[in-house]
Amino acid sequence: MTFSVSGAKPLALTIGDPAGIGPEITHKAWQAMRETNESFFVIADPMFYPNVAIIDRPEQAASKFKNALPLLPIDCPQIIPGQPDTKAAGAIIKSIDMAVKFAQTGQVAAVVTNPIAKEVLYRADFKHPGHTEYLADLTNASLPVMMLSVQNPQATLRVALVTIHMSLQDVPSAVTGDLITRTAKTLYKALRRDFNIKNPRIAMAGLNPHAGEGGALGCAEIETLNPVAEKLRAAGIDISDARPADTLFHTEARQGYDAVLAMYHDQGLIPVKTLDFHGGVNTTLGLPIIRTSPDHGTAFDIARSGDKARPDSLIAAIKAARMMADCRAQYDG
Repeated sequence: MTFSVSGAKPLALTIGDPAGIGPEITHKAWQAMRETNESFFVIADPMFYPNVAIIDRPEQAASKFKNALPLLPIDCPQIIPGQPDTKAAGAIIKSIDMAVKFAQTGQVAAVVTNPIAKEVLYRADFKHPGHTEYLADLTNASLPVMMLSVQNPQATLRVALVTIHMSLQDVPSAVTGDLITRTAKTLYKALRRDFNIKNPRIAMAGLNPHAGEGGALGCAEIETLNPVAEKLRAAGIDISDARPADTLFHTEARQGYDAVLAMYHDQGLIPVKTLDFHGGVNTTLGLPIIRTSPDHGTAFDIARSGDKARPDSLIAAIKAARMMADCRAQYDG
């Protein structure tokens, strides 16, 4: 791995929920990448990590990285691994806040967030549905778009979501022409700016089975999705009409597009996690900063239980963040 424009700046990793596997996979990711040209640090309490190098500024991370995991310290109460505890909520939020601020001020190239347990934060009066919405609030972004991806020699897939964390029964009324339009434009811009795809091709999934079967199984495609796609194409965005989701993700189909626009959470996440459960990456598009995350949860049940926690997804998120930062730094519009 080599650095380009963004390489002088480290990546900021957040603590995530310290009762989960975040500390373990962060240390394992550092072990796996310490001999590369990468540079990152974690914002956390040092009691959760072996072999750390304490820093007080992001720019100190590079000089420490080869010999120890750079760590910018914050305080966190003692918690028991595997047992989610609201006492950690303050440290979890502070770590996110600091990482975002470093990115906003240009001190880091990107933010990589470790998994959090939303129910823990909800009990501590956290007001946002999840990471994505909180990051949008911190950065004054009007429309955060969640995109899940896998990119390895065996499979490549990017899926952006029109709706994110909501009950399935609420999805049909939420899938409006305006929301589809804004999400598609955000995805298109990100594919060009952050992934260096000059002419992105977007495949749009239908809301209903068989994309409505000509109205027999629902009219959302005829009344909303396809008219929006036509207007987007007129504006220069290469996007398909609504396509049946059950035939959209197989190997041959994936050769025909650069990303899928899915209508709801499980429609997009199931294919991604089936293709590469351990190596998926969660990316938030539409932010003024770059943010990636592992595509898995806190895994409280295997925290500190030996070698069960795998760092694959975090490593993939780190590599994706660096790639996106390099692309964005070189983007000329």
